[in-house]
Amino acid sequence: MRHDAILGWDLGGAHTKAALIDSRGCVERVEQIPCPLWQGVQYLDSGIDSVVERIGDNSDLKHAVTMTGELVDLFPDRDTGVKTLIDTMGRHFSNASLAIYAGPAGFLNPENALRHSPQVASANWLASASWVAGRLQAGLLVDVGSTTTDLIAFADKQVLACDYSDHQRLVSQALIYTGVVRTPLMAITGKVPFAGEWVYLMAEHFATTADIYRLNGDLPETADLLPSADNGEKSITGSARRLARMLGLDIDATDLEGWRGVSRFIAEQQLRQLVDACERILSRPGLPASAPLVGAGVGRFLVERICHRLNRPYVGFEELFTCAERMESKVAECAPAVAVASLAKDHLP
Repeated sequence: MRHDAILGWDLGGAHTKAALIDSRGCVERVEQIPCPLWQGVQYLDSGIDSVVERIGDNSDLKHAVTMTGELVDLFPDRDTGVKTLIDTMGRHFSNASLAIYAGPAGFLNPENALRHSPQVASANWLASASWVAGRLQAGLLVDVGSTTTDLIAFADKQVLACDYSDHQRLVSQALIYTGVVRTPLMAITGKVPFAGEWVYLMAEHFATTADIYRLNGDLPETADLLPSADNGEKSITGSARRLARMLGLDIDATDLEGWRGVSRFIAEQQLRQLVDACERILSRPGLPASAPLVGAGVGRFLVERICHRLNRPYVGFEELFTCAERMESKVAECAPAVAVASLAKDHLP
């Protein structure tokens, strides 16, 4: 039934994502499973099992794998993380069916991939950008996820990335550790306006960006898969209570609209950070003023807002694929998994 189909995997530190590309290159299924990998490899094992159960086991499938989960503090170093993730996939599938994405080195079998650990580690952004670069003339891919944002320019069928490692990309702002679900609020701003004063936020993990976007009505239903900061309810009231705690207050210190005002301020600070990063990258030579921003990730609604501010056209990542019915949102939310499967479809024998 799925002869020549490919299942793309993006093994993250918080989620396991998988995308099934059929023999025609169409996106047939996309799945996302919560996976708190920092708590143990068993969560990845169960995530893989869940994906297989949902998609259906098929021994003829090829598996294209990319990752960022090697970064979690479960592992003493990144090489150990890469090896553990590859070995884990090898326990579930035959090595002959595995193709590990190693960025510039292409797709490698597990044994060769272990010798190219620096290229394998956290290469999922390059899979997404390479796919987009092959289909649009020029632009800036902005993938706003639950935890991080990737910004990658491309032109003339090439990814314009001079930096490859996470450290280099942090320095150049091609990687920004800010997202719309898991980012602690004190990582976005140190103070907020409240009752006519500047209130400095507590440096505690009391609330996250999922709370402010839930209060603002922006958070997609499928976005927040892991427990909240206090393991409490994921409701408007729960989010307002967590936000209030960041100010050293209880929820009754103001009404719901008052807390929404605080959340809008924090959201604006995050958006400004992303706008500034986009403007810096877009100012480089080789990117025309008409070049679009390509929005991906669960937080791509922010990319649309950036386009409005910068007067740039917007292209949704999902528009670059042929998808099964009602798959578009999942394709954009799980961009690296879809991209690595599509690249493997084009490049593997």
